[in-house]
This record gives sequence, structure tokens and C-alpha cells, in this order.
Amino acid sequence: MLRVTKLTDYATVVLTVLAARPGEVLSATELAEFTSLEPPTVSKVLKPLAQAGLVEGLRGVRGGYRLTRPAIEISLFEVVEAMEGPLALTECSHDHHQCGMAPKCGARSSWRLINDVVSEALRDVTLAQILPPLPLADDEQRRTIAVDVVS
Repeated sequence: MLRVTKLTDYATVVLTVLAARPGEVLSATELAEFTSLEPPTVSKVLKPLAQAGLVEGLRGVRGGYRLTRPAIEISLFEVVEAMEGPLALTECSHDHHQCGMAPKCGARSSWRLINDVVSEALRDVTLAQILPPLPLADDEQRRTIAVDVVS
């Protein structure tokens, strides 16, 4: 089964909370509350995200974390790479990995193509696109609009 790690999954959850509050600075504790993740897990996720330049940490009484760019400019590819390193579905699908079977292997070019397709798919999806829809306020849910249909 092909899947991202739990930490990468948690990273997308933390990032969507920050993305839903552009410009706001949220502490690791607040992020843990919003995401229902344990505070040590949130801290563990924030470190590689900060190292990759996706979030910035601010110190002080009102310190915390915020996105470094608008959510529409952050791709899922960047998130996966921040958490897991370069995307490589197989050892040979990444440029820097050589395998002893490479000279006789007919699958390497196919795996590289598949790796490229997956990479592009992740590049094409932004953090803004995976944000959950905002809930409607109570008065918006109950509001009805009368419409006359004329044929």
C-alpha cells in the first residue's frame, strides 16, 4: 500500500488550521486544541515544517506559528517533501539512488514516470484547496429565499 506517514498526515491537518486563519499566530498548544492532536505531536510536526520554510515560529508572549505564504501558494508536494524528504516511490525513482539491478532492469524508467506523475499531482493541489468548508452561521442555515420560476 502506498501512503504518506502519520506525521505527514498530521502536518496537513496542522497546516489547514493555520491556512484557515491567515495571518494569525497560533501557539503549539492552540494548534493541538484545534486539531485534537497531542501537543508533543504538534511540536514534532512543526519543526520540519519550519525548517522547510512553510511556517515560521514567533517568540514571545504572543508567539506561535503562522504560514509563511498564502495557502494557495503552498503545494502538498512541499508538505510531503518537508516531512518525508524527496519523493521516491522506489529506490531507483529518485535521481540520486542507484541500484545494482539498474543495468538489467526494465522497470526503472516506468517507476520514474510514475514518480513524476505523483509528484505533479501533489504539486497541483494547494493547501487552500484542501481546506474544509467553513460552517454556516445559524442564521445563514435557516435563511430561505423565495424564488418565482417563470417559464
